[in-house]
Parts: sequence; C-alpha cells; structure tokens
Amino acid sequence: MFPRTAFTITVNPKIPPRLKRLEELANNLWYSWDRATRTLFSRLDPYLWEAVGHNPKAFLKRVDESVLLKATEDRVFLATYNSILSTYDSYHDASALQNSNGGLNSQDQVAYFCFEFGFHESLPIYSGGLGILAGDHCKAASDLHLPFVAIGLLYRQGYFFQTIDSKGNQQVTYTISDFEDLPVTPVLRPDGSGLQIEVPLLQRQVTAKIWQAKIGHVTLYLLDTDLPENSPQDRYITHNLYGGDRTMRIEQEIILGMGGVRALQALGIQPTVWHINEGHAAFMILERIYNRVQQGLDFASALESVAVNTVFTTHTAVPAGHDYFNAEMMQTYFDNFYRGLNITREEFMALGHVPGSPDFNMTALAIHGSRTHNGVSKIHGGVSANICRDLWPQIEPEENPMSYITNGVHVPTFLAQEWSDLFDRYLGHEWRNKMCDTEYWSRIDTIPDHLFWSVRQSLKSQMFYGIRSRITEQNARNRGSEAHLDRLLKFVDPINPNVLTLGFARRFATYKRATLLFENLDWLRKIILDQERPVLLLFAGKAHPADVPGQDLIRRISQVANFPEFEGRLLLVEGYDLRLARRLVAGVDVWLNNPIYPLEASGTSGMKAGINGAINLSVLDGWWGEGYDGKNGWAIKPGPEDMEGVVRDQEESRALYEILQDQVIPLYYNHGKLGYSPGWVKMAKHSMISLLPRYNATRMVDEYVTQFYRPASAKGALYSANQFTEAKNIAAWKAKIKQAWHGVTLRRLDTPCERIDFDKAVNFKVAAKLNNLAPEDVVIELLICRQFKTTRLCNFNHFKFTFTGIQDSGEHLFELKLTPELCGKQEYFIRIYPHHPLLTHPLEIGLMVWL
Repeated sequence: MFPRTAFTITVNPKIPPRLKRLEELANNLWYSWDRATRTLFSRLDPYLWEAVGHNPKAFLKRVDESVLLKATEDRVFLATYNSILSTYDSYHDASALQNSNGGLNSQDQVAYFCFEFGFHESLPIYSGGLGILAGDHCKAASDLHLPFVAIGLLYRQGYFFQTIDSKGNQQVTYTISDFEDLPVTPVLRPDGSGLQIEVPLLQRQVTAKIWQAKIGHVTLYLLDTDLPENSPQDRYITHNLYGGDRTMRIEQEIILGMGGVRALQALGIQPTVWHINEGHAAFMILERIYNRVQQGLDFASALESVAVNTVFTTHTAVPAGHDYFNAEMMQTYFDNFYRGLNITREEFMALGHVPGSPDFNMTALAIHGSRTHNGVSKIHGGVSANICRDLWPQIEPEENPMSYITNGVHVPTFLAQEWSDLFDRYLGHEWRNKMCDTEYWSRIDTIPDHLFWSVRQSLKSQMFYGIRSRITEQNARNRGSEAHLDRLLKFVDPINPNVLTLGFARRFATYKRATLLFENLDWLRKIILDQERPVLLLFAGKAHPADVPGQDLIRRISQVANFPEFEGRLLLVEGYDLRLARRLVAGVDVWLNNPIYPLEASGTSGMKAGINGAINLSVLDGWWGEGYDGKNGWAIKPGPEDMEGVVRDQEESRALYEILQDQVIPLYYNHGKLGYSPGWVKMAKHSMISLLPRYNATRMVDEYVTQFYRPASAKGALYSANQFTEAKNIAAWKAKIKQAWHGVTLRRLDTPCERIDFDKAVNFKVAAKLNNLAPEDVVIELLICRQFKTTRLCNFNHFKFTFTGIQDSGEHLFELKLTPELCGKQEYFIRIYPHHPLLTHPLEIGLMVWL
C-alpha cells in the first residue's frame, strides 16, 4: 500500500423544523427511563442506533438527512413524536414544579456530590453500583420535583469496555469520549464563553470547565480539566474513572469536592443541604469551612455551621474499602490550606484521623464534617456503626449516630416496558403515582397467571436474542467454529425459552463469590445436566483492571464453562453494561447473589430482578436481609462471621445446592395444563408485590427528604441565623464539654433494691461530679429492660433523672422515682452524657460515663 494521509470530515444533517425538538429530547437523560423516546430514535435507523450505542445525540449527528425528511411525511412517526413530546412537556411542566418541592421548602436546594453517575450507556461516567445508585437518586429526585442539583466529574475515558478471550482473560479497552456526542452541554456565561473555575493544587491553579447534563428536572454539573490552559499532567486529572495512582486519586477528589463547591458558587447556587455520596467528595467540607473562616468565623464554629446541614452516605462494608491518603501527601497538598483555617497541622489531620492509623481517612473527614450519616441497608447500618465506632469512643455502636436508609431502584428505568403495558391494563395508569403503596400493588394478583407468564417468557426471549448476538460476536472474535457456537447456544433459544435460567451479573470481586456454585462440581453436574429439567447459568460482570483475584474469578468461570459437559449450559457473557444489565434482570428466572456476610452493603441488582418477576436466591445480606419474607424467594442463612472461609464456603454452597435441587428446579418444572408452573407464578407475583413498593428509589429519596434533608435544612438555617450565633454557641459548648469531661464521675447514693412488689415505686439517687459543667449540660438516665441472655440497648426503656440540688462536696444530686411496669427479673443501668438542645443527634459528641 502506498503511503497516504487519511483525513476525516463529519457531515451533520440539518434537523427539519418539524422535528426540531428531537434535539431537546436527545439532550435530556429523561430518555434513559422513557423507552418510547429511545424507540422513536431507533425507528429512524435501527442499524445506526446500534452503531452509536443507543446515544440519541450522536445519532442525530450521523443520521442521513433524507431519513429525517422522510420522517416528516410519516404520519405514524409524527403521531408518536407528538405523543412523546406531550408526555415530555407534562413531566417538565413549570407550573407543577413551582407548586411542588417534594416536601422541602421553596428556598431549599440539595447539592448531591458523587464520584460517578450511571444514567444510561450513552453517558459513560460510571463503573458499577455506586454510579447506578447515584443515577437512580437523581432520577427519583426529578420525579419528586425536588430542588436538587448534582456534582460530578466528566471523564474523557470513563470506565473500560470489556472483552473476554478464549482463555477467560479479561481484555480492557478504553474509549475516548467526544463530549460533543454526549448528552452534556457547556455552561455558558452571559457573553457566550464557557464557565470555568480554578482550583489550587500545590503551587499551581488548575482550571476546570463546567458542563451540565439534564436528568428530567435535575441538573448534573460535571467538571472537566482536559483544557488547553492546563498542563498535560492536569489535563489528565479527569481522564479516567478509578484509574491512575494515589496522586491522581487525591487530585480528582480535590477537584470534585473543593472544585464542586466553587462551581456552585460560580453558578450562583446556594445549597441548604449538602449530600456526600461516599467519601470521595468529602474535601467539599474543607472548602466550605474555609469560606466560613474567610467570613470571620473561627474554625470550630465554621465546622459546626458546615456539618449541621451535611449528609454523608457510606456504601463500604469493610474498613480497608474506605479512601485514605498518607500524612505526607496531605501535608504536601494542604500545607498552605490549613494555615488559612488558623489551625495547626495536628488539628487539621484530626479531621481525618482514625485510631490506629496515621493516614488521613476520607470517611472520618466526612463524618467529622457532617451530622447525619447513614449506611445503605439495615445490616450495613450496623456494620458501618461498628466500623466507625472509634469516632464516638464512649458510645456503643448500636447507639452511635450512624443510621441507615436502604437503597432502592428507579422503577421506570429498570421495569421492562412489557410490565408497564400490563400494569396499565390491569392496575390502571395511576400505578406510576402509587409507587410506595403496598396495598395498591397487591392488585398484581388480579393479573391472569397465563398473561403474567407470557410476559416473563417474552422478556426471556428478548434476553436470549441479546445474548445470542453477544456470544456470536465473542465466538467469532475468539475464532471459534460454527459447530462450537451451535453447542454454546443450544439452550439460548428465543423461540422456545422454557429452560430454567439463573443469572449472576455484577462486579467480579472476591467477596461476591461468583464461583460459589463451583465448590462441588459433581453435585452441580447432577443439578444442571438433567435432560428432563435443564438449567442454564448466565454470568456477566467486570473486574477492575488492577483486581487480579477478581480477574481470576472470570478465568475460573470461563474454565468451567469450557468443560464439555457444561458447554451451552453455562455462559460467560462479555461487555457487561447497563443495557445488558437491563436485559438480564428482566429476563432471568432466578437471580443469584452469594456474598460473604456482611460484606454486601446493599446490592440493588436483586431489586431490579424482583420488580421484573424474577425470583431471588441470595445470602441473607445487604438488602435481602430485610427484603426476604419467607415466601418471595429463597435465602441462604450465612454462617458466623468468624467461621473459617473454607468451611463457610462449603456450608453455604451446600445450602445453595440443596435449595436448587429440592426447591427451585422442582417448582419451576411442576408444569400445569397450560405448560407453566402455577406455584412458580404465585411466588413470582408475590416477589413483585412485596419488593416493588418497598425497594424503589422514590421511597428511598423520600426517606432522605423526611429523615435527613428537611431536618438538615432547618438546622442549617438555625445555625447560620444572626451571624451564626447558634453555630458559635454549640462550638463553644462542645469545647467546654470536651475540656471538662475527663473529670465527670457518677456514684449511687441509694441502696440498690433487689426485690419489690408490683405497683411499688423505687427511688434512685445519684451524685454527679460535673467538673464545672451545669446540670443542664448533661442527662442522667436509667435504662431498664427484662433480663434476657442478649438484650440490645435499643430494647431498653429510658427514664431521666431530675436535678434536685448540690451537696456540700460540690456534687450535683439527681433523683428518679420509678414504678416498674413489668413483672419478672429486670436489668437496669445508669449513665450520664452531655446534652444540648441544638445537637442533631443526642450522642453526636461521643462521650458517656456508665455507673
């Protein structure tokens, strides 16, 4: 071939005036949960739609103008187009927005910070569960008309695209995004220039451009450092999601946290509630404190004024999973900064200090700089309270301020269109506004079983079509034969989708135990090789490029899938993304989840499967620990946390095999006269009825509003009023308490009574040495409960003592007259802790003395 230079030119079509609003639809991620909109684009040119990865904006830049002109004369297309615009306009009705704030006040504004956001495959700035959850949070906030903005980073490469070779090795490919093709637009100044901010990093200023993405009513602002004004090193900061070294990570988190605050200032947005979704964004606390110090507040008062309206959500279930930076790195990046706060290096490092570690912990910073903290399921709330117990050193983990709100999924995004149509027919169109009404969803039982089953089979067929396409491409690239492909696709038959199909799709991390099914291959063979009752196993997911053990799991699955007897019965599908995830959760019969307890913070894939009529089979961890009711799926009871790993895997895999062979397979293949199992349909219906109204993102966000956002906003206004008078008061009070608490003691003056008659009162009397504190600075209380082997503090009844005077010794006297309400042996304790009416949580200061 002769040497030559290749030049490229892109010719963009002119959108006909009649279809001009296609551009508006393409620039609002509302399409990510409106299937009709996506179908509208697909109808114009199905092949191009696939080629651009279902990206409406990229599609409109490449579609033939003749196709658009032809569409303007297509009455059916225009009718659909007008119908979609009507739905779009109704959803975005400005008057409805003005009359609804989702339970918040008109002046409120929530700012939600996260490292990744997953809305749709057309905006590749997500890697997995955290990003999808953040995306669902934004979508539900839009549905609820919340005054809500989000802050993130615009990654040039985003996360990687995955292929898997014939040996099971994961191959990583990064794609450079053309921002002109993404559903984002630059934020402009009045003069038309792009809005930018500067963020100090070491001895230099890094410039970040602000982009925006529309998610229904919500705006997501994204920061981008890939600008000519920056050095090559700084341009690379927002290049990769979860890529690079520790230097890259700290600079990304500074841009997100501190730059995010500056971006909101530049935009003129003044949040009343700040939500940190995982610790990556916690540096925003430092920037906000710095701003308050510049206004004249001392550091302690500034910290209180910032923390009181800050919400922190942790998604990590192991201490090692929390972000941290060594002391030298923090000193390098923040030497000049903390001097501007008028505090010492030790005081600054204390914000991120965790006992036993010299590093600066981002979770510790997030907790010190917030007053509302939560895990993402009931189990995870307890796990997080235990992990973070040293931050409230004298408080039992079960009583410390760590709370929980269980995750949920955005139903319009993940509920298959076929279910929406069926619900419209049998439940009425109002089901979209009854998302959390448990009684309403019991109407699913009125859907005829044969129609319910028909939808399930239709969705499985669609999934099979998608899997056949991916496996065919995978086989061709790995140079497999046509005969081999036929064997692989033997049971993936869209025409006859009657094989029991189990799915496992998620990030390949060791604690998720993707290979638990392979503990006893002989037993597995007996289960899935039955010719009369075949079973198909589908696996999909990515391992982080640096996670070698995770990649080993992929290789092990590939190895087993290549055993002759498992060919076609066990498939490893490459290229896991949101599109494949939607197909799998809607199409499989059983959704598997085998985490090591209690390492699954929440998990949401099982929720997505459950709302689509799939049935969960999972270890009782994360959300399933509270979602399982004994009739809506199957549960594997986890072994004790201290059980040896090998033994635990053996025990829990045995339970998995037994459930499959004794319950799942017989129930599925217990076909009635119509060719399906009535018992299976009954359980699938109950799964939907029990899970959909409880594990949706509308319920989740509404709980954030009522439990966290609304109180945080009110407390924030109180603390900032009158030039931050209350922030100064609470900071001074806490300093007084911390200085005096070492000298606070408690002793009992009355003689303990071991036995009394029912209806008789007992007088308790204690003397407290308060070390110059006032009686109103403390609460002394008695906790009483019937005596059991293990009784949690939350089960105790609380009774407060009353201050009655001061002894000559200077001790303060407190008394309580109590008539026990129950008979039998009862256990009680007496304790003292600091108290102030302005505290967000009564035990937030972390100090307590037990008698």
